[in-house]
Amino acid sequence: MNILDKIITDKRQELILKKEIFTVKMLEQIPFFERNTFSLTRKLQNSHSGIIAEFKRCSPSKSMINNTALVEDIAIGYENAGVCGISVLTDEIYFGGTLDDLITARQNCNLPILRKEFIIDELQIIEAKAFGADVILLIAAILTKAEIKRFSELAKSLNLEVLLEVHNEEELHKSLMPSLDMIGINNRDLKTFEVSLETSKTLSKLIPNNFLKVSESGISSVEAITDLQAYGYQGFLIGENFMKTENPGKSAKEFIKNIDR
Repeated sequence: MNILDKIITDKRQELILKKEIFTVKMLEQIPFFERNTFSLTRKLQNSHSGIIAEFKRCSPSKSMINNTALVEDIAIGYENAGVCGISVLTDEIYFGGTLDDLITARQNCNLPILRKEFIIDELQIIEAKAFGADVILLIAAILTKAEIKRFSELAKSLNLEVLLEVHNEEELHKSLMPSLDMIGINNRDLKTFEVSLETSKTLSKLIPNNFLKVSESGISSVEAITDLQAYGYQGFLIGENFMKTENPGKSAKEFIKNIDR
């Protein structure tokens, strides 16, 4: 069993327990459920840098990245740095995140927030809206075409944008549909955790122009962004490169300043 299979197995067990505690009706009573959402797509389209900065404490590939950073400080720092949006990991077992991180980020910034999660159930999408997200991530590798359609259409009905993540041509072809806003190419193989920016370059020409292109993982230099922009990418998800530093917000600010030069 590879790491992705382990994550999904644990996620299914987590959801069984969660459904014993939470109902859709309960989530709909949370004040943030009725808020007007921010558009990440629009922010990226109007940005020169296209940075989506991530908050995460650890990952299966790198173990602990930053276990002292406070999500409220990071959210404020990233907003001051001029990022387009914030990605918040909410998986606890493998990434050290929680839904509390999501709602805390929402309370401390006015940026679009992406809930970074392994979504396999409608309840998680309702949760995303209730806890302050503006965008959800759907991962093609763990979903059928019918699930991608059902989940993305539910998200759109809640005024959430959808970032669909793919790793190869097969996943891309099965996933394209009108209820998606952005196509993210993950340069990290979720089964082996090997990283290559060539994945984004190779798949870029297969993404129709009506979807905004996002490159994810392994982006650690201004040169990488400039290179990928030539392939039509307008969004760049960066997490570890900022989070491994003492001051992620300051690191993001310096990074964006170098792009703008």
